[in-house]
Amino acid sequence: MFHIKKKKMFYKYNKKELRFESCSKYIRKISIGAVLIFISGAAISFKFGESTAETKYVELEGSMHVVREEKEPFSKEALVSMIKELGIKHPEIVLAQSILETGHWTSTVFKENHNLFGMKQARSRIRTAKGTQLNHAYYHSWQESLYDYAFYQCRYLSKINNKKDYFAALDASYAEANNYSIYLKEIIEKEELKKLFYDAP
Repeated sequence: MFHIKKKKMFYKYNKKELRFESCSKYIRKISIGAVLIFISGAAISFKFGESTAETKYVELEGSMHVVREEKEPFSKEALVSMIKELGIKHPEIVLAQSILETGHWTSTVFKENHNLFGMKQARSRIRTAKGTQLNHAYYHSWQESLYDYAFYQCRYLSKINNKKDYFAALDASYAEANNYSIYLKEIIEKEELKKLFYDAP
């Protein structure tokens, strides 16, 4: 019987094209204490020395995906900062989704599953979810939930360049409730979310 060695894959985030790109490599011995891998801006960066974050390896259908598991506890400010760091498209809409889906981060699905967006476990794309609990995807950290949304956005919404079409896409394929985009727009306006991401004119 032949044993085929599966090829592992790293992924980097292309901020310009808003998608994750595979960087095929055979994984040999990697010291977590020696290598810190994190997504920042347009690519994965490598730093040698002591790590301030724990490297996270996610095994998915024979491929290895690398993300960073942060130790920072959840806060609105931390979420905004990470959304900016990842260069997520239409950030005020994404933040409004998190607020709406979790009831300002008070829902059981958020508290127990670390699920920021009420997402189900994906079946046909890269994902960071660990399984299903409470009928929703669950994660080991809130950061993993945001990475999962980034994968979702890159896979399905990356070609949408204006907010009108983005809202329409969410209404058509994301929301379970009617008038989803109307609720999001109300949150964005009421909580002045644009100010968190865009410089004042």
